[in-house]
Amino acid sequence: MSKAELRARLDEIGVRPSKMLGQNFLLDTNLARAIVAGLDPAPGDHLVEVGPGMGALTVHILESPARRITLIERDYRLAAELRERYAAEISSGRLEIIQGDGARADLRALFGYGPVKMVGNLPYSASTAIISHFTASLSPASRLVLMVQREVAERLAAVPGHKDYAALTVQLGRRWSVKKLRIVPPDVFWPRPTVESAVIAVNQRPIEGLPNCDPERFSALVRQGFSARRKQLRSLLDLPKESWEEWSVSKGHPVTARAEDLPVDHWSELALMGGAPRIDEPEEIFDVVDEHDQVIDSKRRDEVHVNNLRHRAVHIWIVNARGDLFLQKRSPWKHNYPDLWCSSTAGHVDSGESYEEAGHRELGEEIGIDCKLTKFWKIVASPETGHEFIEFYIGTSEGPFRFAPGEVETGAFFPIDQIREWVKHTPEDFTPVFKIVAGKFLDETEGLIKSMNVS
Repeated sequence: MSKAELRARLDEIGVRPSKMLGQNFLLDTNLARAIVAGLDPAPGDHLVEVGPGMGALTVHILESPARRITLIERDYRLAAELRERYAAEISSGRLEIIQGDGARADLRALFGYGPVKMVGNLPYSASTAIISHFTASLSPASRLVLMVQREVAERLAAVPGHKDYAALTVQLGRRWSVKKLRIVPPDVFWPRPTVESAVIAVNQRPIEGLPNCDPERFSALVRQGFSARRKQLRSLLDLPKESWEEWSVSKGHPVTARAEDLPVDHWSELALMGGAPRIDEPEEIFDVVDEHDQVIDSKRRDEVHVNNLRHRAVHIWIVNARGDLFLQKRSPWKHNYPDLWCSSTAGHVDSGESYEEAGHRELGEEIGIDCKLTKFWKIVASPETGHEFIEFYIGTSEGPFRFAPGEVETGAFFPIDQIREWVKHTPEDFTPVFKIVAGKFLDETEGLIKSMNVS
């Protein structure tokens, strides 16, 4: 809409642009269309817009082939206006409008409707918080196309050695790449901002070749390294002097290097000095069993898998007091089913272990808890289960959870109804075994908990 139409409509609904909310409305239709096109919307996508305002981008999002669209608007008056304008799309089930802060939106609500791509003309004051939220480990987004203040764009896309290269650049860069698409002058907005803007594309980096470090240690190390930019890293980082000197020389850095000198992946390698995350150890020993689940031998993990020998595994479902089920997302570095959602915890039964003993061990190793476990099902070994006999247990806990680096990427409680719809609409998000058990037991989980008196 034109500037005159925009002002007239804002007057109608009693809205004056708020500096506190960072409301600078986009007027350029061609630019809006180009930003949405930058998402490369596909028929199965779920497009999420943060800060739709008066719908400059929204109109083009609705013209896309996306299966699902979600708008997140903080201003309740603008959210109400959008609901009125797009009532038919809301009624059809294709569009949902959430009134709330994009930096605090419940990301769990976005799962189950296809691959998520996020777009927005972000308020300058909240842009980094929103970007951090939508690139966190729990976020379902794989691509973001955003309008931000030019200063922020320069910082996010900066390269080592540049004055804009900062902790924020490195923290985001571990799993994401940022590219500036265009600079945007102030006169395409109303009210006119005092600074230039920029459109950026933020994409998940392919996992191949990325160092598999502990994300918490990585973040702590980066914060420590950038805490005093003028200081040399050898005096800032909690690393043995000899280790630092040997590592820096091997990477082509002077021993006097500062934080801004190191590329992102070298920060990841530094984080590995504390020890690489344990993942799919080939030296593990499993019991080999016959068709009746009786032990007949024991062999190394890699031998068992290469030769498709029958062995044992356990899956645990953890529910909270509300009856929500905790799901884990497997690490992208896992050899089997990376980046897929699964039971609360799952793993192989080691040689000499019982199923239940393995369940308690896996709870501690993968998500850092323990609780009473009750068996509720067993699956016979088959090619569909990876030649595993699998016993399933259920327990209750509210957390807190501690995720094993290299094993679990993230996790969260989800309502059973949502998981059921999620499995139905996007089954490719889940491991094959979880889909098998979900099809049988999701509908019965609430009754299962009560009948087993799990506590």
